[in-house]
Amino acid sequence: MQEVRRWIPYCGEAPSPEAWLGRWNDDPLLWSVLALLAVALWWPARTTSALPTAASASRRTALRWAWAFTALLYLSPLCALSSAFFTVRVVHHMALVLVVAPLLAHGLEPALRRLPAPLWPCTAIAALAFWTWHVPAPYAAALSSHAVYALMQLSIAGSALAFWLAVRRSGPAEALAAILVTTVLMGLLGALITFAARPLYEPHIASTLGWGVSPLEDQQLAGIVMWAPGSIAYLLAAVWIGWRWMRVERDRRLRVEPA
Repeated sequence: MQEVRRWIPYCGEAPSPEAWLGRWNDDPLLWSVLALLAVALWWPARTTSALPTAASASRRTALRWAWAFTALLYLSPLCALSSAFFTVRVVHHMALVLVVAPLLAHGLEPALRRLPAPLWPCTAIAALAFWTWHVPAPYAAALSSHAVYALMQLSIAGSALAFWLAVRRSGPAEALAAILVTTVLMGLLGALITFAARPLYEPHIASTLGWGVSPLEDQQLAGIVMWAPGSIAYLLAAVWIGWRWMRVERDRRLRVEPA
């Protein structure tokens, strides 16, 4: 009988249903970094050197929310739960791409204004990073090595940040096109995962069994989460851009048309 490999990724060994709520991440480096960032973000704005002096209240609020979501994803028991369920790992990645990265793009835009962010290269790189880390072999490598795991998280979050910066700097038509392309690619990846005939992700072959969930069921739910809610989130961003575009065009016409 083939021995099942014991996977212990960055977030720790897959927890049992009885223990997962007590499984907080105790990584001292991460706690230290987040503590320093909290000091920078909640210190009075006039004396904060870690943020641009011209940062608006909305940008500071966005950075604070990005910090809070990051702490939730990496310090709370959700981190350990992502070792058990591929579905939770997908939710983790979707939160990075669709929540943390847009918040950072808004909050850090003044500080990153000199950073080039061409729309279509950024769109391609973000899609490539997301697809690559959901291929079974790279995914398994990330759950075998803390260094590869860090590379996975940083590349997904960093490429998503570049994508949202590029979207913010582009015209509405180009931004809508890039978001719709990303929506299609996200939905395609989710569909491929959902309709796979067998479990693809070796780290989760046994990790869900203690919860009464088969690895194929976990994988199918993960694909559906990526396919449906993920696509809807991108479409909502497209609707927001389109609505603002229409308002700008309406105001422009009102200014040029005679009374």
